Amino acid sequence: MSEQPVVANVTQNFYDRMAEQYDRFYQDWDQTTRQEAAFLKSIFDAHGFDLTSRILDCACGIGTQAIGLAELGYSVTASDISEGELKEAEKRASARGVSVDFRQADFRNLSAVFSDQFDLIICMDNALPHMLTKEDLEKAVQSITGRLRDGGLFVASIRDYDLMLEEKPGFSAPYVHKTAKGQRVLFQTWDWIGDNYRFIQYIIDDEDTTSVSKFECEYRAVRRSELTSLLQSCGCAVQWNMPEKTGFYQPIVIAKKS
Repeated sequence: MSEQPVVANVTQNFYDRMAEQYDRFYQDWDQTTRQEAAFLKSIFDAHGFDLTSRILDCACGIGTQAIGLAELGYSVTASDISEGELKEAEKRASARGVSVDFRQADFRNLSAVFSDQFDLIICMDNALPHMLTKEDLEKAVQSITGRLRDGGLFVASIRDYDLMLEEKPGFSAPYVHKTAKGQRVLFQTWDWIGDNYRFIQYIIDDEDTTSVSKFECEYRAVRRSELTSLLQSCGCAVQWNMPEKTGFYQPIVIAKKS
């Protein structure tokens, strides 16, 4: 029996529930959209892609990367499995006065929604490890590279699971953001089962009163060698850029379709 509906339901529910709170992960979401767009543009520029390039953000969430890239002048299409996040993204794009073509899609089956191909496809913020089996990750990579034109570029970020799998930590380091009335603390607890881990995302607002929000989901720790092999099997040349080189908070994989 296919795992696809189970994965879709768990992940979709997680992001649907969190859609209106997702910007709380950032000290300043608007500033982050501009910074990450500039970072991605530097990658595109280095590989010979200009503002005429057509972009698909296949895991767009609330539009953090898609909106910033559209503001720079790119033609951006953005998709996500979560209807709630897409609604939030559309609202934010409208508020910023930019045009992004938002579609609901599972990135394991992009051809069901998109018949054309793109110059650039991005999948940021550790989205690929929501594929809980090797088979689902393979479907995702085949689907994504299938929507990439020959010579096109795929850019994704994931956690450094090669390092994490050495110790399998039980929690993430907390993020602490100062707010107008106090502070916000964000962290995850992790329950490992093999290479998969179920996690609880906590968001604690400590202001005039203290409130706690919690959201549960699951990831599979994807080693760089596994993702590299899958991308190469789809005809891509692959390179990894680590945080100590880029200054970005996660490792970046860059795959060029030959």
